[in-house]
Amino acid sequence: MAFEYKWSLTGLRKQNTSDLADVIVGTNWKVEATDEEGYTATFTGGTPFEVQDLNHDGFIDYKDLSEDLILGWVKSYVSGSDSPHPHYWQHVNEQLTKHIDTIKWEKQEVGPKNFPWSDASGSNIPDAPPV
Repeated sequence: MAFEYKWSLTGLRKQNTSDLADVIVGTNWKVEATDEEGYTATFTGGTPFEVQDLNHDGFIDYKDLSEDLILGWVKSYVSGSDSPHPHYWQHVNEQLTKHIDTIKWEKQEVGPKNFPWSDASGSNIPDAPPV
């Protein structure tokens, strides 16, 4: 099943260090997947970042950060080749697929008044409660 994805941030966690202010140490995010038929599911997650892994030379001030930049970090963490959790992206996709399949293949109970051969078929008349 091929999806089109839409990512967004829903929260940030930041902290100060002895030499830097407002270092991003975590994110909350969601990814929305839409299949070829237009069915949509959402997965929410969180991604931690360790202060000791911070690239001091490439540090970007908090005021200069963008959603696209931070989502790039998240995507790399979640699905990149250097991800600390190499199967996490597979898990995310399995959950999205499961949710879409639940919506797409929803079971419906049909009573006798709505059988195809019933005179009232298609009218969704509720069946009388059992006596």
